[in-house]
Amino acid sequence: SCSTVLKTLHFITTPLSEEEGNFSLAYIITIHKELEMFVRLLRAIYMPQNIYCIHIDEKSPRDYKTAVENIVNCFENIFISSKREHVVYAGFSRLQADINCMRDLVNSKVQWNYVINLCGQDYPLKTNKEIIQYMKSKWNGKNITPGIVQPLHMKYRTQVSYREYIHSGVPYVYPAKSRKSKPPHNLTIYFGSAYYILTKDFVEFALSDARAKALLEWSRDTYSPDEHYWVTLNRLPG
Repeated sequence: SCSTVLKTLHFITTPLSEEEGNFSLAYIITIHKELEMFVRLLRAIYMPQNIYCIHIDEKSPRDYKTAVENIVNCFENIFISSKREHVVYAGFSRLQADINCMRDLVNSKVQWNYVINLCGQDYPLKTNKEIIQYMKSKWNGKNITPGIVQPLHMKYRTQVSYREYIHSGVPYVYPAKSRKSKPPHNLTIYFGSAYYILTKDFVEFALSDARAKALLEWSRDTYSPDEHYWVTLNRLPG
């Protein structure tokens, strides 16, 4: 029962400070296994003023999905992504999972300031208050999505088309023989981390701007597009 979940897992139910109560964070958490680790992560980052989108890999076992849904249903500010992907490591589906959650988050009633994406095997090193103070002090109004111009040894990721396959039940990404066209709008491709902290304004831009949409479509058959998509958009002038 939900009362048992809240009591035995000791979820925080009120903001721990006025500063935190006035600064909401959004989280995207992509998961596919290890329920106990997910619960530990969620309990560590949970605050009632924040909002959380959980993307469960569509190929996860039914009992795992049910267990996650039972926990999520106990909280008004936690929800399952409205669209789920069969996530393939290094495939476009991993990027699409984040975008699915972003669409849900921008339509939520919670006025969040930044979105942070995590996977089920992450765990925080700082408190909610420390994260907020770090964002305010050094990154006020800016994104954390560092990267560099695409290095030569990474060119293979965007020079030919890649496809997602499943062989003997194991999903994987494999290159095709066709070469890709140059990036749209003459964009310079940057490479960095698939993990980020993004402002709400940037998320709304990424979901609506013509250049962002064109880059997303172009990235559909690249290798691990989540490692170049956000950092490339962040380098656009303005």
